[in-house]
Amino acid sequence: MLDESLLDAPEALARADTCGLLRGAAESGARVRTAARHAADAGVADLKPDGRPRAVLVAGPGAAGSCTADLLGALSGGNIPVSLIGPTGVAPAPGALRWALPGWAGPLDLLVIATPDGTEPGLPRLVEQAYRRGCALVAVAPGHSPLAGAVAQARGLMVPLATSAYGPPGTGTGPAPYGTPPPDEPPNTAATPTRPEDHPQGPPPEGALDEPAPSGGHPHHTTPPHIEPPGTAPDEVTGPALPGTLWALLTPLLMLVDRIGLISAPPAALQQVADRLDRVAERCGPAIATYTNPAKTLAAELAGALPLLWTEGPVAAATGRRFAGLLASLAGRPALAADLPGALAAHGTLLAGAFAGGADPDDFFRDRVEEPEALRARIVLLHDEPVGPVSAVPAARELALAHETAFSELEPDEGSPLERAAELLAITDFAAVYLALAAADRT
Repeated sequence: MLDESLLDAPEALARADTCGLLRGAAESGARVRTAARHAADAGVADLKPDGRPRAVLVAGPGAAGSCTADLLGALSGGNIPVSLIGPTGVAPAPGALRWALPGWAGPLDLLVIATPDGTEPGLPRLVEQAYRRGCALVAVAPGHSPLAGAVAQARGLMVPLATSAYGPPGTGTGPAPYGTPPPDEPPNTAATPTRPEDHPQGPPPEGALDEPAPSGGHPHHTTPPHIEPPGTAPDEVTGPALPGTLWALLTPLLMLVDRIGLISAPPAALQQVADRLDRVAERCGPAIATYTNPAKTLAAELAGALPLLWTEGPVAAATGRRFAGLLASLAGRPALAADLPGALAAHGTLLAGAFAGGADPDDFFRDRVEEPEALRARIVLLHDEPVGPVSAVPAARELALAHETAFSELEPDEGSPLERAAELLAITDFAAVYLALAAADRT
């Protein structure tokens, strides 16, 4: 059982936060601004697309690839297929992962690579496949990584990962004060255009980003620069798509798909996203008491519970899947995510069985002092639009009440789809971090 007093003890949370998780969540807005600058310096804003690609293929390790693909697909509204290229291998270690383009991929398609590491040997091999097939290529990764060199040689568009504004413990650059968004990074001016003589293998393949697009239509760029960031902090490569890092990966790709015409993400919209993330960081910081802090409140409600994450809307669905992944990877807690209205049937049996809120063991009088508290289902309703006449949210509420099952509900404030997505992601990121830190403090 979670000791809720820990949530209102900023010193204890800071002591447990050895990996800078709260700092990463708090600086998400700054990551958006820095990543947008890096993407602009790399030439994303200067792309001249001749049309939309047939499909967008996304590759990356773990949640860096899956969350990026999920969110791009949700935000694009199904305008074109966004497909994840899942890795194969004998272990989850970067050196064991391999990626392969689907057999149909070719010059009409766009390959996007997103990784906070860039040392995975399988990703340069994927770049080579894309080069041979003529796929357009964009990558977001640390600028000094082997992947960056492979993308430059393939004449693709390389955007350096926006690193943390604060170094990890021991580097002399301490974390930002908890509960306040950190200042933005200084602009990166170390841009070096890629020269043809740097690529001894010959001219780029048809469909590369620096050549005119073939008939299917791709973004293209005349001289894609290769930018080296100020440095990659070690905390960037310790986990996939952690709070903050996800926005460093996602922001340049939002700018790219805006140029293609899949979604609307102009600079003003990204600034609004950064501002929304800053406001959530102010509301959800460790110094804010639980009763006014939506992330701490959600973390306290999920303590000792089996979360059933019921979502309505594509953005909420992507957020629910990411939240379930963070609960497992950071806090070591199981969670089940499902879309409404299908979730009502898929999880209905859980609400009537041993995990039901009203369930109780047969022997009511036995001594429970030494027994762990029984796990009970708790429904978390996530929806990215106001509840309308055709919404399944009212039916979900009624089902929860009928089975005496507690439920929480998250609905973002008004704004663009990007802003609503940012708010849902930020609150659930903070909640997962608080659960993880409370568990670490107890250990």
